[in-house]
Amino acid sequence: MSMTQRILLRGGLLLDTVALCYRENAHVLVEGELIKEVDDHPIGTADARIIEAGGHVIMPGLIDAHVHVIGVTSDLHLLSQMSPYLVAARAKGVLASMLMRGFTTIRDAGGADSGIAEAVRQDDFEGPRLFVSGLALAQSGGQGDFRMRGESALGCPVCRGRRSITRVVDGVGAIRRAVREELRQGASQIKMMASGGIASNIPAERAQFSIDELHAAVDEATRAGTYVMAHAYGSAAVRRCVEAGVRSIEHGSLIDAATASLMAQKNAFLVPTLSVLSGLSERGKLERQAPEKRDLYDRLLAGSFEAIEAARTQGVRVGHGSDLEGELHPLQSREFLLKREVMPAIDVVASATVVNAEILGQGGTLGVIAPGATADILVLEGDPLNEVGSLADPDRCLKVIIKDGRIYRNVL
Repeated sequence: MSMTQRILLRGGLLLDTVALCYRENAHVLVEGELIKEVDDHPIGTADARIIEAGGHVIMPGLIDAHVHVIGVTSDLHLLSQMSPYLVAARAKGVLASMLMRGFTTIRDAGGADSGIAEAVRQDDFEGPRLFVSGLALAQSGGQGDFRMRGESALGCPVCRGRRSITRVVDGVGAIRRAVREELRQGASQIKMMASGGIASNIPAERAQFSIDELHAAVDEATRAGTYVMAHAYGSAAVRRCVEAGVRSIEHGSLIDAATASLMAQKNAFLVPTLSVLSGLSERGKLERQAPEKRDLYDRLLAGSFEAIEAARTQGVRVGHGSDLEGELHPLQSREFLLKREVMPAIDVVASATVVNAEILGQGGTLGVIAPGATADILVLEGDPLNEVGSLADPDRCLKVIIKDGRIYRNVL
């Protein structure tokens, strides 16, 4: 008897994320960690576990391209002082919750290391597969420099045990060394903090890092076979990043049409993060935060909607991210509803599947239901190509969650 587990999903409505349409009466055979066969006729197999999917949609697992799984608190200085064991223990719950929302793959945008990714691979933690950035690179005194005045280092610079989500680095030589070190430590891609933003008092529009520093990071990443993703809000910062060869612009809330056009020309992706801005705005009102803080959240959220429209008009491919930390993690699925305000549901689905897979360099492997693809499969109640409410309500609508050919939820 074969030791390879087989799962057969029968009779569902297959969501084709390449053609962006439904295929009726679909049958999907999973063998081990891969999809073995997809057909609109019954597939014969004697030893498969059967899941009757009739009346439900079969679609690929979702991908979130901007998370912070060790962001177990929104105080990123406090994070650097916390026991790494406590951080990991709490990150375990963050990861499990993401998987139960249907996210079978995530890209960590700073903080998580290869050890957490390995814990998921080895089933120590249940969660999505991780593409980690290691520590994001921040310039001294810039966005991402979470040191208090008088501190020379954040966390433990020697053992890397206590850490926030960034490391401080300045100068071309130091940038090259830092990129090489993060890659040596197992980073899948490199993250740079290329503008001001919310977690500092630095204007979101202000560009960070010199052109030479940006070029150095891109050069090192490219020669290592990977890429750079950059936190950047305004047009000036985004243009510098794109001209330096940055592949993925995170947030991009304040870009104009000309900058979006440049992004399209350079084949750069935009990964907006609406849910964090929405959540911060709500929390700011509830906690009666300073008016200038609340105004910033609202300005960036409104700007993000306009940026998405500009990007889509100019032909920029728009990915899907959330960027949540601390008590805001449960808002992850809200991203679908917010994005639906400026994008058709069909394109929202593409963002969280095939577009994000392309950003990760995993096109054809992730984000699709096809022979040879990774067996990340959701079965849900609803019509995500026409309304995204089912994706935004995973507790009610997600009936089956399969990752790497393993069933994590089955309530059919």
